[in-house]
Amino acid sequence: MNLEDYGVDMWSTEKIEDFRSKLLAWYDHNKRDLPWRHTKDPYAIWVSEIMSQQTRLDTVIPYYLRFLQWFPTIESLANAPQDKLLKAWEGLGYYSRVRNMQQAAQEMMDKFQGQFPQTYEEILSLKGIGPYTAGAVSSIAFDLPQPAVDGNLMRVISRLFEVEADIGDPANRKIYQEIAEQLIDPKRPGDFNQALMDLGADIESPKNPRPEESPVKEFSAAYLHGTMDKYPVKKPKKKPRAVRFQAFIIQNEEGHYLLEKNIHSDLLSGFWHFPIMENYQPFDSQLDLFSANQEGHFGLVAENIGHDYPNQGIPLTSQFEKHYNLRPSWQEEISVAQITHVFSHQKWYLDLTFGSIDSSDENLQLCTQVADKEVRWVAKEDFDSYAFAKPQQKMWQSIQQLEKNKKRQ
Repeated sequence: MNLEDYGVDMWSTEKIEDFRSKLLAWYDHNKRDLPWRHTKDPYAIWVSEIMSQQTRLDTVIPYYLRFLQWFPTIESLANAPQDKLLKAWEGLGYYSRVRNMQQAAQEMMDKFQGQFPQTYEEILSLKGIGPYTAGAVSSIAFDLPQPAVDGNLMRVISRLFEVEADIGDPANRKIYQEIAEQLIDPKRPGDFNQALMDLGADIESPKNPRPEESPVKEFSAAYLHGTMDKYPVKKPKKKPRAVRFQAFIIQNEEGHYLLEKNIHSDLLSGFWHFPIMENYQPFDSQLDLFSANQEGHFGLVAENIGHDYPNQGIPLTSQFEKHYNLRPSWQEEISVAQITHVFSHQKWYLDLTFGSIDSSDENLQLCTQVADKEVRWVAKEDFDSYAFAKPQQKMWQSIQQLEKNKKRQ
């Protein structure tokens, strides 16, 4: 690749060596003390890298330590029960990451005799591992001169060279990859990558950077030209579309709650939660209107104008009764704040509906399978044994707060 075609004036060999020296000297005195920096074990480094994606490091550390305690080896991860695996990841979000990790561990058991592969290409071949993770693990664990190009690194590089290429466009990653390959220190590649990570996470942060404190400010074209606010170039993300759900909080005579686990692959696959059904009715005008179209519909409704739904117009409580073969006594509307949760591409609004089942209900025992879901009655004292995703955690917290408010009255 000719970087000049992209407006990048690459430095001389001498300047690159000077940059490496100053950056690594700063790192040696200022590097963050993180538990995975005390090991060369590629498995532990891999776990830390996957966990750290899209998650704050202060949040990651306790998860990381517990994960390695529960799954200390590749084999233990490969053979882990799904419920325990998801429980270990509960609260971190982006749950496809841990599912991919288990598949990658199984690949290592099958193809690499249970050992972590030691070449960049072999690491890259594993499920869920892209160029960034492969570069990070291969450079830190095996001292291979492979850059770890993530958002932090692209942000730093864009300011060093005033790169105009949008960092949000995957097609432009090759530009930053090429620059990083020329910059990386072949003698200390892992430390070099981690130095750029630390620099990008703190001094060169997305908001409120402190360029005067940068150990390499004399190399930064954006700093020298006063254009720090222009870089990196990144187009705004699309706003997540709004989707509305009805959640059913059903208790039996013993006070146990009805929980379900979706079997199909979706956002909550493998997690336990109160039964939920999508509500295709228009949103109330007082709710968040960020994605309403001119007809006043949201999310899936807006995308399906003109389409018919088999159950449209049938109350969701009636749909619930038919689907679960249960006839709860529905409570009158209870004042609970609507639950919201934002995924990367969807914003969920969850309305809570409460009901109870008494011993006269012939279906009280409830079979363990309902359509594509596994269902069971669970005592609240046992909730800690079940893997809950964030939407379920938020619903449960709101219900607990409601119970506290009732006791005060």
